[in-house]
Amino acid sequence: MDRVFVAPGNAGTAEDAENVDISPGDFGKLIEFAKQNTIDLTVVGPEVPLADGITDAFQQSSLRVFGPSRAAAQLEASKVFCKNLLRHADVPTADFQVFHDAESARRFVLDRYPL
Repeated sequence: MDRVFVAPGNAGTAEDAENVDISPGDFGKLIEFAKQNTIDLTVVGPEVPLADGITDAFQQSSLRVFGPSRAAAQLEASKVFCKNLLRHADVPTADFQVFHDAESARRFVLDRYPL
């Protein structure tokens, strides 16, 4: 391993790697940087770029990348998606409710647990 780059990086990562001033959401610039610097492997950490499909974008550009696909990242990025999938697959999980407004959530809690 000759060099390690971190985008965007911080003071802590600068001690062991080279920080690169590119937003994790700017797939085009990240792909361009990986190609220009002949990056052997990209490891994606942040949840948002994974959920937005960074792994898929790197693979479509013939770059090696470690991270779940956009579809697989939804398990972590969307608790509602994950819980619905678990329920559909009969995987034991804690009960849950989905609310689209605060008043519905408040009524649900007060009906179950009068305060």
